[in-house]
Amino acid sequence: MMTSALQESIENVTYDEITLGQSARTVRTLTLDDIRAFAAVSGDTNPAHLDSTYADATLFHGVIAHGMWGGSLISALLGTVFPGPGTIYLEQALHFTKPVRVGDTLTVTVTVTAKDDEKKRVDLECDVSNQKGVSVLHGLARVLAPTQKVSRPRIHAPQIQLFDPQAHLKSLIQLGSDMSAVRCGIVHPCDVESLKGAIEAAQYGLIDPILIGPEMKIREIAEMAGIDLQGVDIESAPHSHAAAARAAELAVNKDIEALMKGSLHTDELIHAIVSTPALRTNRRMSHIFRFEVPTYYKPLYITDAALNIAPTLNDKTDIIQNAINFVKMMGVETPKVAILSAVETINPNIPSTIDAAALCKMAQRGQISGGIVDGPLAFDNAISNHSAHIKHIVSSVAGDADILVVPDLESGNMLSKQLEYLAGATASGIVLGAKLPIALTSRADGAHVRIASALLAKLVAHHNRLVQP
Repeated sequence: MMTSALQESIENVTYDEITLGQSARTVRTLTLDDIRAFAAVSGDTNPAHLDSTYADATLFHGVIAHGMWGGSLISALLGTVFPGPGTIYLEQALHFTKPVRVGDTLTVTVTVTAKDDEKKRVDLECDVSNQKGVSVLHGLARVLAPTQKVSRPRIHAPQIQLFDPQAHLKSLIQLGSDMSAVRCGIVHPCDVESLKGAIEAAQYGLIDPILIGPEMKIREIAEMAGIDLQGVDIESAPHSHAAAARAAELAVNKDIEALMKGSLHTDELIHAIVSTPALRTNRRMSHIFRFEVPTYYKPLYITDAALNIAPTLNDKTDIIQNAINFVKMMGVETPKVAILSAVETINPNIPSTIDAAALCKMAQRGQISGGIVDGPLAFDNAISNHSAHIKHIVSSVAGDADILVVPDLESGNMLSKQLEYLAGATASGIVLGAKLPIALTSRADGAHVRIASALLAKLVAHHNRLVQP
């Protein structure tokens, strides 16, 4: 009897060393990540394996593993343990007898039943049994056994980072599921993605859109892209400047509770709001990104990477307060705020470290409230406990930040795009500090980013109903 074990090398069993009745086994416990990873690499997204609501209504009454996941365990045993490297699969018969559920511990056993000396073939009886000793899978394997001895360093399987953007979007949308759609002005939606994003956000019940821009152009785009505009209001405006101005008028008249940027430039839209006193508050306007990052265990917020180019100390005070208030709105009771710089120590030659020190003192004195503020912190020790430990940083924020406050727009913009394009993060964003929320997306953003940003606008608009009756 042979049992697989974690070791630094693997060695095969050659045909001449194999005897009738010889066997080997391995043990594996099924996790939900195993099911998701198998679905990802195989493309088998049968809801019986991935959708608990659907699976509960099936005869199995719950999510089960793919049948061939169990079959793959047999393959792994044959290829790495017995006979091991050099083994070539010829045939495999499988009989599936019981479902395998998350948490089941499976013992995989293969036993030699026949040998063909001429062709160097080996037949093996295969059995996979759960922790109760009940067989869930059995069958017969025929392999071409190795004839030469092989001993190789063990190759560790690559790590799979499981991340489902669609599932994260659905989870985000659920935050506003008990709230009514808000009337939202879509400013100059004159490209497919901005128009599609607005209409899909409406279909999700996030917004009740009014399209503001050149009507003929909007309808042409809708027809070209197959977007149904039936029942959708259109406020005609000849060009992007006029659309932004009209959006501000509708906001002043309280005909809309939120705005969403279309295909116009950010400056055009923000200028229309800033130049309308009735839409300003006593706090500086700022932008905040919300990221779902595959390698970070919770949503990460970055501010300000889109609006304030070179914020002053006073500007940063408002930027941080806007961010804290918003993240609390998103369900974080006491947001942890990391003020970023290139280093985690105060250096007079790096102005952002001086600002960070002042902002922390302002938070201690109550000039910034509602969160825990610390800085300066470099990016690594702001989001990595290991990095913070190595550098002997004692802080409740270091390694566990909710909000990253960047020194300026340039650094924030680069950081945000790196997370999205290199780290596979999903983004949404919104402008805070005005009388109404503004979903501010990039012209390169797809419909999903716009839908997520519409959800943020919906949440802020409902909050505003409470504080601005």
